[in-house]
Amino acid sequence: MDSKFGKYARIERERKFLLRNLPEPLTRSSEHTQIWDNYITNTRLRLRRVRWPKTKEQVWKLTQKFAPDREDFSRTVITNIYLSEYEYEVLSVFEGNEIRKNRYPFEHEGRNYGIDLFIGPLWGLILAETSFETDEEMMKFTKPSFAVEEVTNEELFTGGRLAHMTFDELKREYQKRGSSSGA
Repeated sequence: MDSKFGKYARIERERKFLLRNLPEPLTRSSEHTQIWDNYITNTRLRLRRVRWPKTKEQVWKLTQKFAPDREDFSRTVITNIYLSEYEYEVLSVFEGNEIRKNRYPFEHEGRNYGIDLFIGPLWGLILAETSFETDEEMMKFTKPSFAVEEVTNEELFTGGRLAHMTFDELKREYQKRGSSSGA
């Protein structure tokens, strides 16, 4: 890791895909985690709370995540600090914009995905993402059969942008850009 990003930062390699529905056999009641992301206004910081409904276990994090190359959102620099519930509550006073989603683990053709079903203002948006260890592995990967379209390098689909939109606003903006499928 380049030291200019900090000693504890790491590169995250991901590709992101737009879906019309949850891929079979997933349903809304399938096992999932609940995620609350609060993007702190005018920063690259995000407060995240993750809850596993089955066990009621929770994790709280402060994350800095950004793309060093504004044209390539497949590679981001990420740094996480795990927090106590009290620390999370103290930091939650900062003004931010929240995204809520349920994340479903999904395996397809030997590859693991996180399928995000957005709730609240982004209800209707479903994204799949998958991670890679190397750039070569990521570049060779092709769109999975259950996906409508790849949106990895669409800034519109980054958490920081989504936090300021509703599903209808996202759909209008994406269609304006000439998407082949719409949101």
